[in-house]
Amino acid sequence: MSKLVPQEKYEKTKAFHFWRWLSGTKDPYLDHVEMKEQKEWKEEEQTIQDRMNERQMIHDAVYDMGRNKKQRLFHGIYVAVAIIFCFLLLVILLYTVSNLPPTGSPEKAVNNEVPERYIEKGLQETGAVNIVTGMILDYRAFDTFGESNVLFIATVTVLILLHYTKKDAAAKKEEANDRAFEPKNDTILQVCATILVPIIILFGIYVILNGHISPGGGFSGGAIIGAGLILHVSAFGFVKTEKFFTEKTYKIICFVALTFYCLAKSYSFFTGANHLESHIPLGTPGAILSSGLILPLNICVGLVVACTMYTFYAMFRKGDF
Repeated sequence: MSKLVPQEKYEKTKAFHFWRWLSGTKDPYLDHVEMKEQKEWKEEEQTIQDRMNERQMIHDAVYDMGRNKKQRLFHGIYVAVAIIFCFLLLVILLYTVSNLPPTGSPEKAVNNEVPERYIEKGLQETGAVNIVTGMILDYRAFDTFGESNVLFIATVTVLILLHYTKKDAAAKKEEANDRAFEPKNDTILQVCATILVPIIILFGIYVILNGHISPGGGFSGGAIIGAGLILHVSAFGFVKTEKFFTEKTYKIICFVALTFYCLAKSYSFFTGANHLESHIPLGTPGAILSSGLILPLNICVGLVVACTMYTFYAMFRKGDF
């Protein structure tokens, strides 16, 4: 067996220095190579001017319509092709319009089995008195799901593009009273907001919950609630608004709403496509608890729309959430 070498003796061996260098704990060049502080490189003014003059000369030589024959020829061909393309497009559009069936004709494209099915059997199959809501949240529910996802993806994209870096601590401290991004305290605005915000949000909830039995739905009701949230933050500031609505709140609401929407309609479409009973009651048409999944789907869409509206406003106003 090998004999245990004392630590002090081991540190003097080549193996110790090699393994220390290999592991990166010791730089062999540190304290052994003369190092000078690198000075900031500045280009001479004359060099900059010469480069700009050369660039301008190249630009004048290339785009000189009077002397550059190739450029003149290309410009002429470009204009001719553009005119021909516009003329052909105009002819195609006029020809298409001239062949459209007259208004009210039974051969018109809209008079087919699809709208007939919506109108004649929409109430029976969806349970929704509002045919439009039954169409977008039952027959074409996955289209609406895609639109809701577009809103969420757009919010994430804007958040990435307008991301506010918080490295400048001094600038952040100036927002002590939450008025750096908005006007000073406005008593009239705050009193009006105190009265109007609850009414606006309640009306938005009403529009969402009654979307299947009257005009309205998730998109319009969510827009109303989003407007109420924007009015609240405009009057009272981000500090008070973020007591109940933060970035975490937005993520949770959107994730839960979109996940429920996807799972619910996936189940409904799967059972319908395979001729299975979904066991989702349609209820009594005209009642608040009716139309199967349309009511909860309306709620999901409304939540996503409301959160997206407020989030866009907050990000464009502050640069972050």
